[in-house]
Amino acid sequence: MLFAAAGTSTALGASPEIEAYIRARAAYETEASAYWQQIADKRRTRFAKRRDNRPVGVEDYVLAQPPVYSGPPRPPGYIPPQREPTKPPEPIPTVADFLKAAAEYYNFTPDRPRTEAEFKQTYAKVATAAGLTKEQAVRIYAFETGGNGTYDGQAGIVGSSRKDARPISPAMGYNQLLSTNSVSLLAEQGDKFVAALSKSAAALNGPERQAMERKIAVLRKMIAFSRTVPDAWSEHDKLAKTTQGGMGIHAVILDRDVGPLLQTQKLLDSVDFARIKGHMQPLTAAELELMNFTGDGNGIDMVMMPHELRERVPTANFFQRGGYERNPIARRAGTVANLFAAIETKMDSASQAQGAKDLGAAF
Repeated sequence: MLFAAAGTSTALGASPEIEAYIRARAAYETEASAYWQQIADKRRTRFAKRRDNRPVGVEDYVLAQPPVYSGPPRPPGYIPPQREPTKPPEPIPTVADFLKAAAEYYNFTPDRPRTEAEFKQTYAKVATAAGLTKEQAVRIYAFETGGNGTYDGQAGIVGSSRKDARPISPAMGYNQLLSTNSVSLLAEQGDKFVAALSKSAAALNGPERQAMERKIAVLRKMIAFSRTVPDAWSEHDKLAKTTQGGMGIHAVILDRDVGPLLQTQKLLDSVDFARIKGHMQPLTAAELELMNFTGDGNGIDMVMMPHELRERVPTANFFQRGGYERNPIARRAGTVANLFAAIETKMDSASQAQGAKDLGAAF
């Protein structure tokens, strides 16, 4: 344990306050590590049961909330030693970085919409054709963007009035797709996107048709690149974050023809996943957002949970420790029932924003 090791190496000559802090932190880390290991073990068991079509019960969840440090505060001036020097975090790419990578690697510049309304209208048309409802699309857009998000809005910048705002993740667009989502969607559903664009091209003539055919050719190159690794999230994540070709793929979110297809497909994949797992009722907007928010596997676990269990099961069961500690909604909610309520409340409020009303009007 980090703090136990720190206590051994720094206790000599340390003040009583520092020694007390080190002991308390070491005890807390031991307790927290055991808790999160139990969370991981229970989650593996639940996933295995669902794969085998076995029932999941209350015994498959950790019912205690995560331990909270309650010892003495860190003494002024004391900095806990670290086992290894920390590596500076990689800067999060911006929209400009994605566009630059697309231009350099694929010689591609997204065909941006003339207006926000144009993108909303296309998105509404694609989403409706795919079977998504107005309520699902609008309320998820409201939750993810605060109700006034733009098609090119990036997490940390969307909704911010600060000129020096910086992105907090690569997530972009109405559904806040990660760059890894873009790579995965092309790898798994790319042929479907090519077919949709080819159908559109067949209805065009002259320069417009030529431009669409060039776009299709670029999309095929992106799809081929996304399939150079095994079809696994971890592999797609590496492409998206460490290669120019992967970063360039994320720029298609901004294209007025391709962007709505990807954003719709991300939600449609969750709908299909729920049906495969036996949830045949239409997903509410909050249920669909929960799958978008926590991943399909964790999301369907909560969606299919009996209501009486939702009141008892902590949200920590569906997160890794780092993700939970960075997620204020999950921490504040405490239980699955409260998490559903928090999502519904935010959706209700943000749906009153003008952007959400405009998207609703596009359906």
